Amino acid sequence: CAKEGQLEWASWSTAGRARVLQRAATILKDNADHFDRLETLDTARPYTETLFGDIPSATDCIEFMGGLAVNALNGSQVPLGSGSWGYTVRSPLGVCAGIGAWNYPLQSAVWKSAPALAAGNSIIFKPAPQTPLTALELGRVYDEAGVPKGCYNVLLGKETVGKMLSTHDDIAKVSFTGSVNTGKRVYADAAQSLKRVTMELGGKSPLIIFGDANLDDAVSAAMMANWYSNGEVCSNGTRVYVEETLKEKFMALLL
Repeated sequence: CAKEGQLEWASWSTAGRARVLQRAATILKDNADHFDRLETLDTARPYTETLFGDIPSATDCIEFMGGLAVNALNGSQVPLGSGSWGYTVRSPLGVCAGIGAWNYPLQSAVWKSAPALAAGNSIIFKPAPQTPLTALELGRVYDEAGVPKGCYNVLLGKETVGKMLSTHDDIAKVSFTGSVNTGKRVYADAAQSLKRVTMELGGKSPLIIFGDANLDDAVSAAMMANWYSNGEVCSNGTRVYVEETLKEKFMALLL
């Protein structure tokens, strides 16, 4: 299904693909409240955060990639001297796979699907099993906007499904967001057939509070670094190292 849809989609002009993506962005924006509620149901993050953060980020991405389809996917001519020249052609890869994370599921689905679609590819997207709702609803948006059948597919499941995607011979590229350990396995599986791979891997980043720090700012930063998005940010500062001379004052302000 993804192969057949991709062949049709790749035959479209870049301007035609751009118009469809711009329509998709408009539809998503018009249904912001619906997606906001679904994203909050999945992730338990606040409505205000998903409405004013996740939804605009997703629509901006689709709009940007729609513009990129027209303005940045053309080939180029290169003078080689002595009256000769070479040229480059940008061609779609074919079927891509996206494996998403659970903390920002809509953004993850959009950040992987919109670039793939803009370039004339189809995509099979596997959301995290804990947070499938907005990835499925995004399919309705693309369908209404006019993306051909088979170009955006959602495949539900756990890590065994991800392994099927990263090892499948008909998939040309894998984009993965998740942990370092899982990313290593995905990368190794994809390397067996020399797939192109993009990795966005989470890592915890400690905060270090030195003796000359502004304590109010330091405590505020520690709270934000640990609890923003209900603590679901992939780069959360889950360790806080405080210089010993500040420990009592820091803890008093923190508690």
